Amino acid sequence: MQDVQIKHEDLGLSTEDVLAMFETMLMARRLDERMWLLNRSGKIPFVISCQGQEAAQVGAAFALNKDIDYIAPYYRDMGVVLHFGMTPKELMLSAFAKAEDPNSGGRQMPGHFGQKKNRILTGSSPVTTQVPHAVGVALAGRLQKEDFITFVTLGEGSSNQGDFHEGANFAGVHKLPVIIMVENNQYAISVPVERQLGCAKVSDRGIGYGMPGVTVDGKCPLQVYKVVKEAAERARSGAGPSLIETVTFRLTAHSSDDDDRQYRTAEDIAEGKAKDPIVSFEKYLQDAGIMTESLRKEIEERVMAEVNEATDYAEAAPYAQPEDAMKYVYAPVDGGDV
Repeated sequence: MQDVQIKHEDLGLSTEDVLAMFETMLMARRLDERMWLLNRSGKIPFVISCQGQEAAQVGAAFALNKDIDYIAPYYRDMGVVLHFGMTPKELMLSAFAKAEDPNSGGRQMPGHFGQKKNRILTGSSPVTTQVPHAVGVALAGRLQKEDFITFVTLGEGSSNQGDFHEGANFAGVHKLPVIIMVENNQYAISVPVERQLGCAKVSDRGIGYGMPGVTVDGKCPLQVYKVVKEAAERARSGAGPSLIETVTFRLTAHSSDDDDRQYRTAEDIAEGKAKDPIVSFEKYLQDAGIMTESLRKEIEERVMAEVNEATDYAEAAPYAQPEDAMKYVYAPVDGGDV
């Protein structure tokens, strides 16, 4: 773990930077909370939550160059895609599976992000397939002599899949500009981390792929920012990939179809909620003299106004037409637009 006594000034971050981090974290949380309410009221079919992992996601995203870098996020990464340009309205359109959903036109489950204009590589339901995709894009960038890096995320359960090994090994062999970040939220659905790993930490695996591995407190966005920034500089300099493990806590069930009371105790859940990263980061900002009560209220009101607007728009938006079911799937026989 990294030193917890870290300050934003030491990282070259301004007051505006850390307030933007906080607002992005809060936006991800409030969108996620709204989606759970919509699911429980029968308005949207499925939620897979980012709650508890916003600090890792936003800290990492802010350490990247969102104007040139490519990201291959996994299904919980609402904080990452918000920073890279996906809007609350677009995320809500995905949750409602509406025709305007930028990820898939309402065809994919929520959390399967993909948006060409913001360099968000399309994800799919089989976990960890995004790792070799991110590595392949990094290889393509090198061959074309472009100056971007790729950033890919996954859960610690996914780090036990073959795609993780193959992608990480290829990146290490060829010293590709890739950052692999494992968001360790302690549970692969119902299986605790100690029953998933033979090593003490996911980051211990880095040495086997010829890359540095570091474990950091994923509940602190500043700590995550620091290690991802260092990894990004390493990648851009040609030194190769890095493996980062952010230790977080999943504040919800695995998804809206899961009941975590079957495998987690009330004490375990209460302990995680006591370490809520949004609460702790807000306290840091207060102690630093940055966050006042009036400013906190202003940010909350602005976020909720956007969440409400996104919800209303997406709920009223049209579904895709039945005749568009094959659109973007097969090329048209007449050679027209796909």
